Amino acid sequence: MLLDGRVAIVTGAGRGVGRAYALMLAKHGAKVLVNDLGSSAAGVGEDQTPAEEVVSEIRGFGGEAAVNTSDVSEWAGAQSMIDQAVEAFGGLDILINNAGILRDRMLVNMSEEEWDSVIKVHLKGTFAPTHHAANYWRLRQKGGHEVDARVINTTSHSALFANIGQSNYAAAKGGIATFTQVAARELQRYGVTVNAIAPRANTRMTEGLREYTEEQLAKRDPEWIAALVTWLASAESKNISGRVFESWGYGYAVMESWQHGPQTEASRDPGELGDRIRQIVRFARANAGIDRNTWLEP
Repeated sequence: MLLDGRVAIVTGAGRGVGRAYALMLAKHGAKVLVNDLGSSAAGVGEDQTPAEEVVSEIRGFGGEAAVNTSDVSEWAGAQSMIDQAVEAFGGLDILINNAGILRDRMLVNMSEEEWDSVIKVHLKGTFAPTHHAANYWRLRQKGGHEVDARVINTTSHSALFANIGQSNYAAAKGGIATFTQVAARELQRYGVTVNAIAPRANTRMTEGLREYTEEQLAKRDPEWIAALVTWLASAESKNISGRVFESWGYGYAVMESWQHGPQTEASRDPGELGDRIRQIVRFARANAGIDRNTWLEP
């Protein structure tokens, strides 16, 4: 029971990896607020049924859970979600920002609405709940209470390795990875750790992208990811913060962020730069492209 007595919010918890997170957190003793609008993968429509089904399943094995259908990308909705967790369960210890949508399209064909909607759900939908949760923890800490809280965000290998056709999604998820690092530095003074997961799982958002063998599908079961998320949500992870983890059944990897590469002297004359820039680019490591990133997968 890694999470006995702890209170968690999981956004986008009605299906896929979010559902797996909510169930495993509850099995390890957490009281879980299951947030989900119940929209399609493209963010269309609303349906409370997926969240209700997860709550029913948790209660079925003796856990405690409640439904929340707030839009996490709306400021007031994010605040009401935090308030509900505190009122229903007496506090808040864990926030897992998982909600997301897809509107894939090549850059030249992407509409303004397709860009804005994805950025809002992913990026603002991570910032707004984290903002309100962080203020709750800050006030607790300033009130003399011990805080040992967790924020776990969701980035994507599509952002980290630059998948074509997803400039909106990749920009949002890349922003979340950096947001995670900044938030970790800012919130450590309040007893809050902040990490991110780049999950690789077979869900409705990835179905049909490629064919998998039964063995590969088994390695893409969301439970592999839920195990790491559950551990990161526990007291055992207290000294780990500001990290991004790639996660699936083949293993877990710590992603290494931007590093300083080859350097050259500066010049006020652009005519002197050609050979210098070409040389440092030649000695720099190539970007880790998604097509070449087959880490541990046969």
